[in-house]
Amino acid sequence: MHDIHLIRENPELFDASLARRGLEPQAALLVALDQKRREVSTRMQQAQSRRNEASKAIGAAMGKGDMATADALKAEVAKLKDELPALEECERQLGGELRDFLAALPNMPLPEVPDGANEEGNVELARWGSPRQFDFMPKEHADLGLPLGLDFETGAAISGARFTFLKGGMARLHRALAQFMLDTQTVTNGYMECAPPILVREQSLFGTGQLPKFGEDSFQTTDGRWLIPTAEVSLTNAVREQILDEAALPLRMTALTPCFRSEAGAAGKDTRGFIRQHQFEKVELVAVCTPEQAEAEHAKMLANAEAILQALELPYRTMLLCAGDMGATARKTFDLEVWLPGQQAYREISSVSQCGDFQARRMNARYRPADSKKTELVHTLNGSGLAVGRTLVAVLENYQQADGTVSVPAALAPWMGGLMRLEPL
Repeated sequence: MHDIHLIRENPELFDASLARRGLEPQAALLVALDQKRREVSTRMQQAQSRRNEASKAIGAAMGKGDMATADALKAEVAKLKDELPALEECERQLGGELRDFLAALPNMPLPEVPDGANEEGNVELARWGSPRQFDFMPKEHADLGLPLGLDFETGAAISGARFTFLKGGMARLHRALAQFMLDTQTVTNGYMECAPPILVREQSLFGTGQLPKFGEDSFQTTDGRWLIPTAEVSLTNAVREQILDEAALPLRMTALTPCFRSEAGAAGKDTRGFIRQHQFEKVELVAVCTPEQAEAEHAKMLANAEAILQALELPYRTMLLCAGDMGATARKTFDLEVWLPGQQAYREISSVSQCGDFQARRMNARYRPADSKKTELVHTLNGSGLAVGRTLVAVLENYQQADGTVSVPAALAPWMGGLMRLEPL
């Protein structure tokens, strides 16, 4: 969420930043609404102050025997007392309108983020690895995985479209990938392992920016809680309403959790296969830091996600997203896209974003600098390290053999219990 004080100070910069997101100018409307709220607040404070002054003057007038003045003051106090509730309600309503207005707007891109309206404006920064040359026509995972335990039919029969039932070695490979990722991010890369709730309150989704605008993309329970679309929600909200010591930062957390997305904004996309599911697992990375640490944390998080793909020897490319293709809470995002030979295309497998103080302001998450008594908002970052299902897809397609089997990457051997090839069940 944005700071209205900064918008008042530099409305042109604010509108220029939102224009890069494809939005019309908003600063004038925000400033006008804020001015109206401030005027009501000033009137309310003046009325409260005058009521207090008049109340004290009543006693003084009565002490002097000036009953006429005392009666006039009493009438004035009564009138102010009647007016104040309406002023308080008006201020509350205007404050709520302003907060809702600000909460619906996306973050401002950093200057180095390229312009662009959609993925066509993204910039390729680097490639790692060379796509494997097959001496046969490689299959897409949806065809290759069926005899190996990637059971779409049973998943759909149990839960409907976009659910999959994993069996045998396929389930073991999926579990091995998840454990390999989690162990790498904790033991090797220094993230603190967490096991957070996957049902959260509305305020938690608001804190990380999924609400109010993107509620249709998540699942809500009958008691008002929400299933997390990513562990970013639980991990980032672990510092909400807190004041952290600067010495404790950066704080790095990771979690392997189920994630749930309605995919309301992705109708018709990837309806076939295991790429876009309503339920999936992901190892999430979250960092909470000072503003000065944010750029280094972003580079570290990106490298930590890349290390998983490199260990699995999966070719990928690194993309810097343009302003129009970034998520609403991000101010800078790198995407990692893995090569899928069955599709002959690079597909997203991780997004790594820094959000500045955008989420922290919504959560009231602060830190106290070592040399100051004043608190400051923390900066937050998040990324996938990695999405387990999409990594499974990449392994299936890149390690497939001509006979329909799939070799298991050597890096996963400690988690596979001796199974190093998926064969038909």
